[in-house]
Amino acid sequence: MVKAKKFIYAKAFQGQPKSENFKLEEFELPELKDDEVLCEAIFLSVDPYMRPYMSRFPVGSTMIGGQIAKVTNSKHSKFPTGSMIYGDFGWQTHTIFNPENLSETFINEPIVLPNFGNLPYSYALGCLGMPGNTAFFGFLEICQPKKGETVVITGAAGAVGCLVGQIAKIKGCIVVGFAGTDEKCKWLTNECQFDHAFNYKTCDITKSLKEAAPNGIDCYFDNVGGEISSTILRQMNLFGRVSVCGSISVYNENMEDLPKVTIVQPLLLFKQLKMEGFIVSRWKSRFGEGFASMLNWVKEGKIKYRETVTEGFENMPNAFMEMLNGKNIGKAIVKI
Repeated sequence: MVKAKKFIYAKAFQGQPKSENFKLEEFELPELKDDEVLCEAIFLSVDPYMRPYMSRFPVGSTMIGGQIAKVTNSKHSKFPTGSMIYGDFGWQTHTIFNPENLSETFINEPIVLPNFGNLPYSYALGCLGMPGNTAFFGFLEICQPKKGETVVITGAAGAVGCLVGQIAKIKGCIVVGFAGTDEKCKWLTNECQFDHAFNYKTCDITKSLKEAAPNGIDCYFDNVGGEISSTILRQMNLFGRVSVCGSISVYNENMEDLPKVTIVQPLLLFKQLKMEGFIVSRWKSRFGEGFASMLNWVKEGKIKYRETVTEGFENMPNAFMEMLNGKNIGKAIVKI
């Protein structure tokens, strides 16, 4: 018998997640049956989407999320013992799954990871995984940037935002980012080669945009929503494109009583803007394309990536709560 641990959704979220929303449980896994695979978590992901998505699950469910795991025992030829895999196994240390009979909780089928060479396997939770494909397809397919255009990104120092900005630079764009600390802004300009980065908590948003984008904004990649997004929309050029990736500013709010922001429909109308939300699974059949491009750019040094690593499975809730409060730079992960 294998002893495992998991975090369950112990109490429905109301406002900011708290320790009481999570409960650590221990359990035993049964012996492997034919076609089943046993894996042990190495790296686990904490992401903003987990906050709104968990409202779809009943209290008592295992917290959702992706992880990088090592196959420790296998009775399936496609998942040999010793291989490294990505799987939507949630917040648990060990998992048994049958590739031929996956439950509905799996967003994606588990996959065996290729050899990453000198790159850490944790990158499969970030620039070489879901966030990488989110940046690649969500920006290039919706914003369709052209050389010389100005791109603005909110949540720019997060797992997705920092990649969008660097892809925009590869495409020859002028890049402006907004983040929540001066340290993050320095990282964006010094390491990620953003042209401008501003601390939205201390700067005058309108003034900063006029300084950094005097000719207006052509593409806006929105990770946060809220009033800052309404302000940015006012600076958009005619026929600008807006890709809505997230709305983290309201994830902890009461959905029945959301804060009021500036009405944006007149801006969309008279500037003839295209504003489109997306879920990255839209391009699931093309994930290999995104992975290959991101891998090449990382190896060529055109994309820099950073991880905020929390040690220890027991610290999953704390890592999640800190990520939602903007404590991370780049991708937030937990290392077992």
